[in-house]
Amino acid sequence: MPQPIVPLNSRLEAIGANRDPALSGRWLALISGRGGREQVLLLDLERQQPIDLPGLNRADAQPVSVSVDAAGERIALVRQLEGRTELVLYRRSVQSLQPIPMVPSGVARQVQLQTDGRQLAVQVSRGGIWQVDLVQIP
Repeated sequence: MPQPIVPLNSRLEAIGANRDPALSGRWLALISGRGGREQVLLLDLERQQPIDLPGLNRADAQPVSVSVDAAGERIALVRQLEGRTELVLYRRSVQSLQPIPMVPSGVARQVQLQTDGRQLAVQVSRGGIWQVDLVQIP
């Protein structure tokens, strides 16, 4: 029977309420309730350690959905900021955050990054109809 990874699960419980896990290779990205607010966490499963994500988590932003590529380099995030929902791509090596425009416009809800980080699937609401967009990442 499959068994939970007890040390990792214990560490995650200590961090706070966790949701929206995204697993790719040795990386686990999730949204965690920490310090009274939610933020994106990235865990290196081989070392069972959290990874710093400078510039990704903002005090005034609420994460909605997160995904990570197999290299742990790119993190796709849907978040609410200043009353609007936006889709962004974070690159760990350069600590940069790039907005990804929704064309045509819509409200993103969920994101899944391809394992090689070159494409993502986004669930988008447009005029009350749910659609899935595939977006190429350069």
